[in-house]
Amino acid sequence: MLEALKEANKAYKLGEVPIGAVIVKDNKIISRAYNKKESSNLATSHAEILAINKACKKLKNWRLVDCTLYVTVEPCLMCCGAIIQSRIKKVVYGTHNEYYGAVESIAKTLKKYNVEVRSNILQNECSYILKEFFKKRR
Repeated sequence: MLEALKEANKAYKLGEVPIGAVIVKDNKIISRAYNKKESSNLATSHAEILAINKACKKLKNWRLVDCTLYVTVEPCLMCCGAIIQSRIKKVVYGTHNEYYGAVESIAKTLKKYNVEVRSNILQNECSYILKEFFKKRR
């Protein structure tokens, strides 16, 4: 999760919503990404989607079996769809997303697909960077 937080910090410095993600396979990081919605002007440029795309390219396979996604914030419905489609079996996230989170907050999307979920990992750190970002923007 510390590596995902590093990615979130990159986003923060660039004025992007500070969410970071890393994908791990065999205890090695195979991809990392942060939100790029503002810089790309693409609604789909979420950290999770970008990390999944990079991991697929690296493994030369759309199936990310035996991979774990670490993300600083609970994934939204779109990202849950990408997690399911890529066959990721474990998701670890930092803090809940009460407005858009589709893992546990507004829906329990991944449970239906037997994706293992761990939440509240470094929750204080993950929520702090978001609060600071939005405090400065308002």
